[in-house]
Amino acid sequence: MTFTAVAQTGLGLRERKRIATRRAIQRAALMLSKERGFDRVTVDDISQQALVSPRTFFNYFPSKEAAVIGDMPMLPDGAAIDAFVAAGPDQTILDGIRDLLVDGVEKSLGADEHDIHRLRRALLKDNPQLFTLRMAGMKQLEADLTAVVRRRLEHDEADLREGERLDDERLESRARLITLVAFAGIRHAWWCWADAGGTEALVGRLRESFSELQALSLHNASR
Repeated sequence: MTFTAVAQTGLGLRERKRIATRRAIQRAALMLSKERGFDRVTVDDISQQALVSPRTFFNYFPSKEAAVIGDMPMLPDGAAIDAFVAAGPDQTILDGIRDLLVDGVEKSLGADEHDIHRLRRALLKDNPQLFTLRMAGMKQLEADLTAVVRRRLEHDEADLREGERLDDERLESRARLITLVAFAGIRHAWWCWADAGGTEALVGRLRESFSELQALSLHNASR
């Protein structure tokens, strides 16, 4: 098997091969769907194209729909989340969210990610049912991020006097608002990266978009 070049650094050989195999299956599913139409592609077809067995396919994806939809962006777990929650005044919330997202992107993107993104975008445009499934996955990320942001707000609120603290309803509302602002930065970074042909690192675009969000916030605060 020839493994697609993977951009991750600091990962062991087994993990790099796992990521490359997962990406090869996704690319095979997208290429075949482009050539034949999604409904005419089977798991066996995808497995053969990706040079894996159907059993291996199902070790990575539960269905062909999952293979073409691809991996959803994920937040890191464990220490990174705990550090974000406890950062306090040493790190703004948006900077912390940026770092969480950059961590996730750096662990998942490969050198051919733009090609996969281009194929997926075209397929989702022609298959609304797949687009719906993809958006459902993004909703999960939004919910996960909202929960983490709320934890951060609750941690920050603990240092305030009783009368200055937000009630549960306002905490949830603020967490959702911050998450929606962060998602604007995510979408902006993704669009810029895709429009540029994927020639620059997505993590760089992500950092730039969040820097612009911070600049807008500071500009409005100074007016």
